[in-house]
Amino acid sequence: MTQRILTKELPGRIGERVHLRGWMHTLRRMGGVTFLVIRDRCGLAQAVLDDAAPLEGCQPETVLALTGTVCAEPRARGGVELRDVSVEIMSPVREALPFELNKGPLKANLSTFLDHASVGLRHPAKQATFRLASAIIDAYGAWMRAHGFTQITTPKIVGAATEGGANMFGIKYFDRRAYLAQSPQLYKQVMVGVFERVFEIGHAYRAEPHDTARHLNEYLSLDMEMGFIEDHHDVMRVLSEVLRHILGTLAQDHAPDLAMLGARLPDLTDVPVIPFADAQDLLATRYGEAPDQADLSPSQERSLCRWAEAEHGSEWVFVTGYPTAHRPFYTMPDSAQPERSNSFDLLCRGTELVTGGQRIHEYGALRSSLRARGYDEAGFEGYLEAFRYGMPPEGGFAIGSERLLARFLGVENVREVTLFPRDVNRLTP
Repeated sequence: MTQRILTKELPGRIGERVHLRGWMHTLRRMGGVTFLVIRDRCGLAQAVLDDAAPLEGCQPETVLALTGTVCAEPRARGGVELRDVSVEIMSPVREALPFELNKGPLKANLSTFLDHASVGLRHPAKQATFRLASAIIDAYGAWMRAHGFTQITTPKIVGAATEGGANMFGIKYFDRRAYLAQSPQLYKQVMVGVFERVFEIGHAYRAEPHDTARHLNEYLSLDMEMGFIEDHHDVMRVLSEVLRHILGTLAQDHAPDLAMLGARLPDLTDVPVIPFADAQDLLATRYGEAPDQADLSPSQERSLCRWAEAEHGSEWVFVTGYPTAHRPFYTMPDSAQPERSNSFDLLCRGTELVTGGQRIHEYGALRSSLRARGYDEAGFEGYLEAFRYGMPPEGGFAIGSERLLARFLGVENVREVTLFPRDVNRLTP
């Protein structure tokens, strides 16, 4: 097979005869000359065809192999174009596409796009979006490994609905009932006793019947758990550091993708911290928000972010000290105010992105918390065993990667930044 080069290599090959392979992006006939733009994984390149007859009847996305001479042309993309071109059709497309991929912004509405995502994801803006999604995952893993964290992979089929809170998807597991895991929480806590610092990048499942712009029933969770902490503030510091690394990586390595999407990354410097009780008072007095003794509503999250930006110049805000009764059983109570927990949420641009905190690490206290919540200890034997035989003070967090990217790009619906989203209505494609 003739050696293939990529579009990004063309500027360094002026005068050479080269071979490109990719998809026909556009085809424009101007007089006796036809301009073909071909797309590969690295970008676009222009070719000048003296004879376009072989492409008669071919639609965009036809897969082509081109052979031509690289010539300097300042008016062309990248300052070069292919001339004296021969064309081989590798896979012809004869039908019109569901929507145009080659004329500026994607104009299909979200539902139509998702119905045809298998093709729509080829649009340059969508390529940019999911390169950024990939970069977030890479940057997260790179920071964790550089700071002594071991990557783990935990089961996504579990035997009991152990965490409470969100509903779980039940499945038939041979002759037994099982569930899709709503998080790796219990496993990553166990693994603190093995490696001290662990992280996971894996899917989580929430059987919540929400049909909103911020919820998914399957999402990619970036989890972390670490031992030998003082309290939840240590976890908050690690979270801030890893997010700064992610933001810096995107800004440095993916500026063209961000520019294509018109995205402005949020600055993460000094993040204000407000206790939950104080947040409730602030929301009631300044914004007329009815207090909620359990959690923050989406409206309250937006109001708190407006306050943080107005008062502190920050698009981020930590909310700490959520009521212990409304956090999971493993959440550490504040020693001074046991009704408040050593937990936090991190909000950005009007939405909660991260939940975390300190965990109960003492065996007896953990059993007492389980019993107080009405759980049967028999379903937690493997989990409790790790604490029975010694666990350091520990804590962690979980980031919903799709929500994170949505806030970075300023899009309103998390499905816009999710590959083949699964929600209350959608199981295909």
